[in-house]
Amino acid sequence: MGKNRLEAFSDGVLAIILTIMVLELKIPEGEGIASLLLMLPTFLSCILSFVYVGIYWNNHHHLLHTLQKVTGPLLWANHHLLFWLSLVPFASG
Repeated sequence: MGKNRLEAFSDGVLAIILTIMVLELKIPEGEGIASLLLMLPTFLSCILSFVYVGIYWNNHHHLLHTLQKVTGPLLWANHHLLFWLSLVPFASG
């Protein structure tokens, strides 16, 4: 398998993970700064999770840049990584 397929699959999974995290943000019910301050813990959790997934994506990108081909063990290691990253929206929600 070429590394382009693995990269596209991984990018798609990470895009879905980030989308699910953003969907957890709700519009505040009240008006003014007080209602926004009530959302601060959720917003900070979303920012931290976004940075966390972004760091993994960056490292993943650099790893795939150095590869010539994808082997079976690397494919399973990638699936393992993506599984644990898919739990980030659950943990941050």
